[in-house]
Amino acid sequence: MSEKSRIVTLMLCGWFGMFGAHRFHVGKTGTGIVWLLTFGVFGLGILFDLVMIVLGKFYDKDNKPVLAWFKMCDAQGNVVYYGV
Repeated sequence: MSEKSRIVTLMLCGWFGMFGAHRFHVGKTGTGIVWLLTFGVFGLGILFDLVMIVLGKFYDKDNKPVLAWFKMCDAQGNVVYYGV
């Protein structure tokens, strides 16, 4: 499972998806640049990504699914709980 939060990824896609912010967030720099230059692949890519994020089928750069809606960290920044 990815260490990235699904709720953050979803919000970035909804608000700044046309600029590829959600793809940069999960480390997909190459496709993030494509989204940036094509305004989210003309809007269709944004809709596709929104559906994939909600269904839990969106993956980060290491091919790990972005599943956890929330994550809790201790004072040192270590993840102690993933809220699925």
